[in-house]
Parts: sequence; C-alpha cells; structure tokens
Amino acid sequence: MKRTSNKTVTGVPFVVDFGREICCDLAAAESREWLVTNSIGGYAFGTIPGLQTRSYHGLLVAALQPPLGRTLLLAKLDETVRYDAQQFDLATNRWATGTVAPEGFRHIERFHLEGSIPVWTFALADALLEKRVFMQPGANTTYVMYRLVRASASMELSIKALVNYCEEHRTTAAGNLHMDIARVDHGLRVTAFAGAVPFYLLSASATARPDHEWYRDFDLATERARGLCDHTDLLFAGEFSASLAPGDSLTIVASTSAAPSMNGEAALAARHREMDALLERFFAGNMGVAATASPSIQQLVLAADQFIAARPLEGAAEARTIMAGFPWFGDWGRDTMVALPGLCLATGRPWLARNILRTFARFVSQGMLPNNFPRGVEEPQYNTVDAALWYLEAVREYFDVTSDIGLLRELYPVLSGIVDAYLRGTRYNIHVDSADGLLYAGEPGVQLTWMDAKAGDRIVTPRIGKPVEVNALWLNATTTMARLGRAIGRTGNHYEELADRARTGFARFWNPAAQFCFDVIDGPGGAGDNDATLRPNQIFAVSLPETGLTPAQQRAVVGVCARELLTSFGLRSLGPGEPGYRGRYAGKPQERDAAYHQGTVWGWLLGPFALAHLRVYQDPDIAASFLEPMLNHVKAAGLGTASEIFDGDPPFAPQGCVAQAWTVGETLRAWRVIAAAQAKSGSTRRKSAGG
Repeated sequence: MKRTSNKTVTGVPFVVDFGREICCDLAAAESREWLVTNSIGGYAFGTIPGLQTRSYHGLLVAALQPPLGRTLLLAKLDETVRYDAQQFDLATNRWATGTVAPEGFRHIERFHLEGSIPVWTFALADALLEKRVFMQPGANTTYVMYRLVRASASMELSIKALVNYCEEHRTTAAGNLHMDIARVDHGLRVTAFAGAVPFYLLSASATARPDHEWYRDFDLATERARGLCDHTDLLFAGEFSASLAPGDSLTIVASTSAAPSMNGEAALAARHREMDALLERFFAGNMGVAATASPSIQQLVLAADQFIAARPLEGAAEARTIMAGFPWFGDWGRDTMVALPGLCLATGRPWLARNILRTFARFVSQGMLPNNFPRGVEEPQYNTVDAALWYLEAVREYFDVTSDIGLLRELYPVLSGIVDAYLRGTRYNIHVDSADGLLYAGEPGVQLTWMDAKAGDRIVTPRIGKPVEVNALWLNATTTMARLGRAIGRTGNHYEELADRARTGFARFWNPAAQFCFDVIDGPGGAGDNDATLRPNQIFAVSLPETGLTPAQQRAVVGVCARELLTSFGLRSLGPGEPGYRGRYAGKPQERDAAYHQGTVWGWLLGPFALAHLRVYQDPDIAASFLEPMLNHVKAAGLGTASEIFDGDPPFAPQGCVAQAWTVGETLRAWRVIAAAQAKSGSTRRKSAGG
C-alpha cells in the first residue's frame, strides 16, 4: 500500500501537528477544537488548551438513546503534577470574571492528531508527559491515557474529575443540587438523581477519593458569542492519584458501563487497528487513484467515519445512519443522502452505504424521507421536498459503483413509490405540474428545501414554487428510474417520458436577461412569478449527471458562481450584490438564522462546484485546485475535519458545526471523481487532487 506521508503511527498520517506557537497562544489554541466519536452518536469534544468554551465540550457526552439523547457526563479532568520538587498545573480554566486560572496551556509543548486521536505533550522540567483521549466504538466509554515518555525520576499525578448530567444543548446552574458519589471497585460511581443513568469513573492503577464540591461559573465564551448562556457549573466528584515511573502509563475510564475494560494500552492498540483498517479500505477501494491521496485526504477519510452511527431498529439491530454534524446535529434525511456517497463509497465501504440505504427505506412515507429524527418516541418530521430525491441519487451512485442488482431489486419498489407519490401529490402541496413536467412544492409557513432557516416565526427563504435544484434532482430521478428499471428488466418508458418532459420544462429556468438560472419559478404569484435572485442552487443543474441546460448555459452558470459566489471554502448562499446579503454569521440565534442562507458560505457546495467546473472545462487539475483550501482547513477550527459554514466576507471565518458530514462527504466525493479524471488524462499534476 502506497502512502504519501512517512509521519505515521501504525500507518495513520500525522496532518495536524502544532508546537508552542499555537499551543501556548491561548486565543489561537482555544479556536482549534478536537473531536472523537463512538459510532453510536456520543462524543468527546474540546479545545487544545482544555478550557471549555461551549456547553458541548466534555470528555464523555453519552448517547443515552443511540444515536441521540446526548448528555454531558464527564466534563473534564484537571491534572496536577508533582515532579522534581515542583508542582505543575496542567489544566486551563476561564471563569466568568474573565480570569484564566490555572494556565496549564503554558506547559503544552506539542499537540497533534494521531489519526483521529488527540495527543498532548506536556513539557515539565526535563519530563515529557503525553495525554490521549479516545472512545470505544459502540459504547459510551471514553479513555484518557497518560504516558510518562521521558523523565529522570517518578512523577506524582493527581486528577480531579469534574462531572455533570446535562442535556448537550444546556448549561447547569447547580444551586444546591446533590449527586450521589459512591466508591466502587477501581473508582467511583456517579448518580445524578433518582432515575438518572449512573456512570463510572475508573482506573486500574490509580487511587480514587470521592468528593462533592460545585465549581461555579466556568466561562463559555463561544456560547456568549452565539447569544446563549455563557456560564455553567461543574461538580468536582472525586480525585484520582497515582505515581508514574518513566515509561509508565495511566488510564482513566469514563463509562455508562459498570465494567468497561480498563486496559488502556489494549484499547489504544484496537483504535490504531481500526484507523488502519479504514485507510486500508480506502486504498483498496480506490485503486488507480489512491496514490494521489494526500495526508489531508487520508485525514478526511478518518473524519468520515466519525459521522457513522448506529440507529438500532426492530429487526435490524445493526442499522446505521449518518450524523449530520457535531456537536449539535442528529441524523437528517437530506444530509445523510448528500453525504453518503462521499462518506461510504469514496472511502471504500459500499456495504455501509447499502446498510444506510436499507435503513432509510424503512422511513419512506407518502414518497417522502424524514427531514430529521426527534428524540425518544416522537415521530420523524417529513418536511423536506428534496431528501427523497437525494435518496434516489444516492442509490444511483451506489449502483454505479457496485452493480448490486440484489439491493436494486429490493429498493426499486421504494424508489418507484417516491416518484409515483410526487406525481400524485403529497404533503405540503408537493406535486408535478402537468403543464411543464416540473416539481412544485411549498405552502405558507413551511420551509421544504435545504435553505430552511426560520428567524422566529419568519421563514427566511420560503422558496415556494419550483426551486431550481429540486427540479434538477427531479430530472435526474426520472432518468435514474428509467435506467435502473432497465437494469432489472423492467420497462422504463413511463419514466423516460417523465424525464423528457422535465428536461424540456427545465428550459424555463433560464433567465436570458441575467444569463443564469432563476432560483425559483412559478412562485406564490403563479406562472411567471420567477425569483431572479442570485443563489448557488443552480450549480446542481450542471454538477448532476443529467442536465436541462445547453453547454453554453452550463458554462454561464459556472461562470457566475465563480465570479460572485465562490470563496475558498464553498459557495455563498446569496450573491453579495443582492438585497439582504449578510457577510457575517454572528449574533443571537435569530440574527444567525437570518444570515444562514443570506450570504453565509456552505462548505458542502464546494464539491458540486468543482465537479461542475470539471464538466464544463474538462480540466481536472484546475478542478482539483478548488479543493485545496478545504484540505488545508483540516488544520483549523475542527481539527482533522471540515466545518459546516463560513462567513461570506473575507477571511471566510469558519462558523456553525466544526464537523459537518456533507462538507466532508462532498469533498471526498469530488476528490475521487477529479482524481479519476486526472488519472484518465495522464495529468502530470495529479497530486493536486490531494492538496
């Protein structure tokens, strides 16, 4: 297996690697966040210096109702080292007064990602102490491992465990709240209240001492910037103490299981093997182009796995889904189907794509796929027009890669049911207009497209009528149905007729005055009520396989998107010259919602733009160059992954979720297509596809 990086541990590339220039600059360090996940929706999440800036930061945010029900249990571990007659505080905390104490970040000599495992190296006199955080796949279990890699004598390590029991979106004002902290073999059991899920803090080699003291008013600077509650309380539940000789390691285990494995070395070795296996599958599944995959692409392959989560169903305990983004999104129908080809197929895991496609087939209702899945026993919300169309597109890509006739035969009735429901008409006035063969959707008070923000009671971008990307998807869906039908021996005439009508009707989207596509036609005012606003949605009329645009029109669409909407990290959601444009995504929730699709840059659109550019200009090297800033972005914001959104104005600061499934997925999908085009053309610059 060929690798482009020689800085590896068990074959995993080191891409994110910082020294004191970042680690000891508090502003630079706290703006960079690491993430590890457990494949059931839970996660550990924090900053390089270890101070909390979000309510979501914690070492064990457990998915108590996988993949949802995420609850902060272990917030942080504050370490103190006694070595060579000196005391070193390794923790960093900022308080509501603005005071930072202690300032343990000053001892961080290096921070790097070992694959997807964050690693800190603390320099303490002549000693080096490493710290790693990782989770056990399939369990609400976090390992925090310390290793004394260099020292001239033994070191005494004291570790304070700060806990909570708080739904991930909330903060805690403790008041007189009392939790039950009990000794158990090898550690402590924490029970927040009657009926709460108990969790355990354990170590095979440290001595545990229970305590109960609320530490109040931790400052949450990022939440303040988002217009939300900016402070929280954490409970000092107990302290672990141990002596480390040079070469020794110590592991603290936080788990909802009463008896997790406490062998940190074995758990770490297992994680290395799992990451190696992910890269092996990627290389095996991309023979011929994998040699061009830079370390940043390999890093995104590891990031792709962080979004895959269990969604156990009756009769399908192994069912899988895709979490839309961390830290706060669950699984969303649209996001899952957009992200699936990149996260599963481009990473060499078609069986995972098969699992997810079968999982979501169970949720199709009246031809629609759920927008999202609420917690508990609540019903899924069916308020998206395009999720089911993206499902058809995901099936097409899966079949193109696998030729899996068996799954196609199984899913074909589901696919035809989607198209037939749209023909008959379904929820929210979704129906095919018999006059032009195009898909109409929407009614007042409902947002059905991916531009779905609400500012209070106001739908920011209602887009009622015939949205351009929805009809680009509809054209591709009908064409796909005809082709897939023929593959299993069914006549495709009906769907071919629908596709022909949709292709002819799509010509109505062209705005000759502006020389680009209307964003929506036949709006609430009826036929001819067309929205000429410059938005990026028209790029899908070029990037999807089937198009209703002429070659000249395709070139014009790519051109206007390049001139007005393209940034380093994606496409603006609104042209800067349009009324209502907002170049900064900031402020309280309603302010941010109002900017969400009014100029904010979306990372997931970078892949479709690069592919549309490739289609129009047939230059894979130039197409590859559009991905390079996103590949560099893995070293900023969400480390090793890719952000949801960015400001519309330079310097295009990252915003929203630090790890977004469809941003990662579409980057990988575009890389794979472009790398294959480079290989086919014999480009001498093929490495550019990998950054």
